[in-house]
Amino acid sequence: MIDIDDYDIRCVEKEILWKYKDTRYDFSDYDCLLSLRQNMINKRVLAHQEEILQDIIAFNDALTKALHEMYNRAHHIWESIKDNEDFGEEPEVTAKCFLCSNYPILHPVQGKDRQDLWNALCDSDWNCLYDDGVTLPTLTLPRDINSSFDHFIGMDCPPPNWNEGLDQELTKDLHLTSAFHHLFQHMKFAITDFIYIRKFETEIKIEIDKTIKI
Repeated sequence: MIDIDDYDIRCVEKEILWKYKDTRYDFSDYDCLLSLRQNMINKRVLAHQEEILQDIIAFNDALTKALHEMYNRAHHIWESIKDNEDFGEEPEVTAKCFLCSNYPILHPVQGKDRQDLWNALCDSDWNCLYDDGVTLPTLTLPRDINSSFDHFIGMDCPPPNWNEGLDQELTKDLHLTSAFHHLFQHMKFAITDFIYIRKFETEIKIEIDKTIKI
């Protein structure tokens, strides 16, 4: 098993937890600590990618399913309100998908401080690119009304596989989505933070522009 719970990583995580609970520190401290932890864990894990390959596949499949359900639901809501005068002339539907707010039970490292650490990692004040969830950009209707689901998850471009930073040969047939890429490459999560997640949370908002005369 890959060691992602050694003394050095634990020290960084304790510093993250300490500063997360103390409001005296500015966000630049957080960014450095999250990046340091991410790099330390990824260096260990990516040297043995074959050991986490099945979890990468399972996570990508679960994420794709969650995004598809969110995509369909957002379109269904849009179709039900677009011609409804009660929602004004220009209603807008915005859909976002987030990792489950509970610390993953499948993660090999467990402990009483793990949920607190997960809360810090998912805090958009710390992890600013995660403010809109796993997709960049979010799904917004009617702006994206003509975008297919494959386009939304980045599967309409050759090759349909967002595996930058991973072993190219090992992952060549995985069809990793752009959302996987964003989590892995652009946000402050280490790869082992999210590949054990199988549940997701979605947020769909309806914004209207309507004047009410009294």
